[in-house]
Amino acid sequence: QVTLVESGGDFVQPGESLRLSCTTSGFTFSDYRMSWYHQAPGKGRELIATIGDTGLSRIYADSVKGRFTISRDNAKNMLYLEMNSLKFEDTGVYSCYVLIDYKNNWGQGTQVIVSS
Repeated sequence: QVTLVESGGDFVQPGESLRLSCTTSGFTFSDYRMSWYHQAPGKGRELIATIGDTGLSRIYADSVKGRFTISRDNAKNMLYLEMNSLKFEDTGVYSCYVLIDYKNNWGQGTQVIVSS
């Protein structure tokens, strides 16, 4: 059974940083491309970052490019999202995602609130 559990969300002020983690199990982590999604209040999920199975390729949405960094530790089956220079519009739920055998898999998400 594929399991994705996010952690690290918090209440922060604009300009601050956070590091989110996604603990995975139930599949061979190093074989799959992984992604982070962001869901702002009242909006749909937005794909914000994707990392290839080896970690060498990374793609970012324009909204986070230059501020967020996606990374992975294949030895620990862990996915990370380093978030810097946080803005009000970064508020929302962040979920990690993996597509396995044509099935979408998301974690329950972790809440980030950016407010002064």
